[in-house]
This record gives sequence, structure tokens and C-alpha cells, in this order.
Amino acid sequence: MKTHLKPADYLKKILNARVYDVAVESALEPAKNLSRRLHNKVLLKREDQQAVFSFKLRGAYNKMAHLTAEQLRRGVICASAGNHAQGVAMSAHKLGARAVIVMPVTTPQLKVDGVRSLGGEVVLHGESYSDAYEHAVKLEKKEGLTFVHPFDDPEVIAGQGTIAMEILRQHQGPLDAVFVAIGGGGLISGVANYIKAVRPEIKVIGVQMNDSDAMMRSVASKKRVTLSDVGLFSDGTAVKLVGEETFRVARELVDEFMTVDTDAVCAAIKDVFVDTRSIVEPAGALAVAAIKQYVATRKTRGETYAAILCGANMNFDRLRFVAERAEVGEEREALFAVTIPEERGSFRRFCEVIGALPGGPRNVTEFNYRMSDSAQAHVFVGLTTHGKGESTKIAANFGRHGFETLDLTHDELAKEHIRHMVGGRTALAQDERLLRFVFPERPGALMKFLSHLRPGWNISLFHYRNQGADYGRILVGLQVPKADTKAFKEFLDTLGYPCVEETGNPVYRLFLQA
Repeated sequence: MKTHLKPADYLKKILNARVYDVAVESALEPAKNLSRRLHNKVLLKREDQQAVFSFKLRGAYNKMAHLTAEQLRRGVICASAGNHAQGVAMSAHKLGARAVIVMPVTTPQLKVDGVRSLGGEVVLHGESYSDAYEHAVKLEKKEGLTFVHPFDDPEVIAGQGTIAMEILRQHQGPLDAVFVAIGGGGLISGVANYIKAVRPEIKVIGVQMNDSDAMMRSVASKKRVTLSDVGLFSDGTAVKLVGEETFRVARELVDEFMTVDTDAVCAAIKDVFVDTRSIVEPAGALAVAAIKQYVATRKTRGETYAAILCGANMNFDRLRFVAERAEVGEEREALFAVTIPEERGSFRRFCEVIGALPGGPRNVTEFNYRMSDSAQAHVFVGLTTHGKGESTKIAANFGRHGFETLDLTHDELAKEHIRHMVGGRTALAQDERLLRFVFPERPGALMKFLSHLRPGWNISLFHYRNQGADYGRILVGLQVPKADTKAFKEFLDTLGYPCVEETGNPVYRLFLQA
């Protein structure tokens, strides 16, 4: 019968772990802005500042430092979505050993390049960690290598547990809970073992993505559950099957499990940036997203929470998506589909309703409209909000003013695709002129534009998206009779906004002009 290590056994392993040949004792910093907003003290454990921008080098090095000289001579192999891979590659370089790294083909290029730069031999195989793992096991036997598991190994778990040791050493005061992201479970197993051995009153709360919740499902089922598919937004935690040892430890020692969604993680990435000016990867923000969710649900005040920022290997080209979804994730932006009568003045009337919404003025973050029907117009609108749950009230307010409204704030199709696809050709837009404007990003800029328009000029297309700058870029289609050409030029001169006419642009003819 297999003997299981107890927290006291892991405590001894953690106290004797060899991690500081490659790792540093990362800072434990207060998140001042987030703490003030949540009315609770939030501490950030900055594992994103390790040499490979992740905690994973702790466990990898501790495991490899315990190998025999013969094992190191033959070399090591691992399967990883990226951060463990860099930890193994760096540890192998330090110990003078060969390292073969099997990575899923979905791994961000940033992590692949990082492994290669540390001397690791990269083999890309499979769609997920589990696929890469199966291939690595075959190569291990074929080439006589030693497998360095990313999470399901007592030495790896002990290496990760040094993070909890540092947290309790760095923070001497009360600590109510430590929030830990879970992929395969190595980090939370190390953290839970140390905390429950030393300060059992501190809660250990595990966090997973709602589309990669293998540990949570396994604990609920009292047996390991293999997910058929995992979401890849948080690639660092995209694990289909958790480890045997990590499952046992988590089931016995973790106080609570939570899931968070993509929008909440994007908002948390922004929160971390505001407080630290650092950008963590999605897995690195899971703990912060969970703290916010925990506080909102429990209505806590005056408590102290620690969040482990476990990684910062973020691809730069993902930042656009993160920035866009962060506002929705924090519910600082609400999205609507609004139906207004296709008649002159209705657009302006709708803008006036926006300006008079209860709770004070709101910025329009997005406005998409394309004339398509002679009776009704459908516009896609984004508005800033003052807090969570406001979108329903705003939609009801529009309805009371005669504008039929559909709240799209939580609609995935709308957020991912439809907002970028509003438009098309129409035979109704006769005498249409297409203009690109730069508006000052301040309340009243749009109303100034509308008030200067001649009553006979109809808006046939409108697209605006807030880019976070001091000015907004706006595309407008206006139906201006040829007889009004001189008056239209005078209108543009009086308005004074920078403008480029795009009526002759071939892109306009291909996609928007009948």
C-alpha cells in the first residue's frame, strides 16, 4: 500500500527544498488601489518577477537537484504548456544537463522562444498538456531520460511550497486567506501543505477557469475527472487531468474552490497593472479575480488576502483582447442593441436620452449603426457604467423612452464578434458621403456634431469605438444632396474637427456601398 506524505512530511521537505540557486524570494506587495476599492487588504506575491517570469522554476529545480549524477548525465524531459518548461530548461542549464521539452502546439510563441533561449530542446506535440504528456512519456523510455513532472511529484510540490513559507515569513499580521490558481495542482498542494502545517487557521482557496476546472470537478466527484476539452485563454492552467498526489492533497487540505470567467480575469489583469505597472498572464491573474469575486459574494470588509501572481508570460498581441474585455469584466462597460425609428431626429433624441441617464453623464464607448430598413434602425451601443448590475436598469430606461433595447453585456457572441461586424450595403443610402472624423474625447463632442447638422442631412452610418485616448476616431455616413456641397463644406469648416473624406475609398465600395 502506498504511504502518503502528511503535511508535517511536506513541511520538512519544504524547509529543506533547494530553490534559491535559481529562484529569488519574491516580494509580497500591498495592492493599494485594489485594497481601497474592495475595503479589504490585498497582498500580491510577485512570482511574476522570477527569472523565467513564473514560480515554476522552484519545483523544477528542487526536483532536479535531488537527481543522481547519472540521471543528470542522461538528461531530463518534461511536458509543459510553457512556464514549467522554462523552469526545467533554466534548471538544466544551471546543472549542466540536457533538457527535452514537449509542449502543446497551442503554446504561445513567447514561451517556446523562452525555452529555446535557455537551451531546452523543444518538441511540439498535441493540443493540450495531456497530449504533450503522453508523448513525453514515450520519449522518456525511448531515450532513457528522467521525467520532471510539472505538478504530480513530491519534490516539485515541495519546491512550490516555498512560496507559502515566504508569505508567512514576510507577513506577520493576520491573514484570512491565500488564493491560488490551479492547473494540475502542484502550486496549491505545496502552499496548502505548508500553511496547514504552520498556520491551519488561514484558508487556502483554489481558483480555476470556468472552462478548465478539472480539480474542482474531481474533488466534487471524489475521484479524478478527465475533461474532454479545456479552454486555452489561460493556457498556464489548461489541464485536462490533475495529478494523483495533487488531487489527494487538494481534496484533504484546500478549504474552498472557485471558478472565474474570461472577463473577470481580463479585469484582474488590469487591476494588477494599475497597482504594479506589470502585466501578468491570465493564469497569473486568477487569484486576484477570485478575491474580487469572493469579496463581492461574501460582503467582507477589513480582512487580509494574499494572491499569488504565478506568471507573466503574456503574448503582447493578446493585450488588445484583454483590454477590450477588462471593461466588460469589471462591468465598467455595458453593451446594448437598441432599435430606434428610422426618421430624422431620432438619432439625436436617443443621444439626449443617453445624456440624461440617472446617475450622471456616461461616456459612449462604442456606437455602431448602418441604415438597413426604411422603418427601423438597429444600433450597437457601448456605455460606461458606475457599477455592477447597471446594464439592466439602463436597458429599462431606454425602453421607457420608446427605444426597444436588448442588453448584450453578458452575450459572448456580441462581445467577441457582432460588435465588429455591424454594417453592410444598403440601397437606401442615396447621396451618401463617408467621412472619418477625429472627435475630442469629452462629453458634448457628439452633440456639437449633431446640432450643426442640417435637418435635411441624414446619418446613414455611424461607427465609434473608445480607444482610451484623448480623442475618438469616428466613421460617419451622411446623405448630402449634391446641391448642398457648398453648405456641407461650410459645416465641416465650422465644426473644426479633423476630417478625411473616404467616399472614394475602394474598401467602402466593396463592403458598405450598394
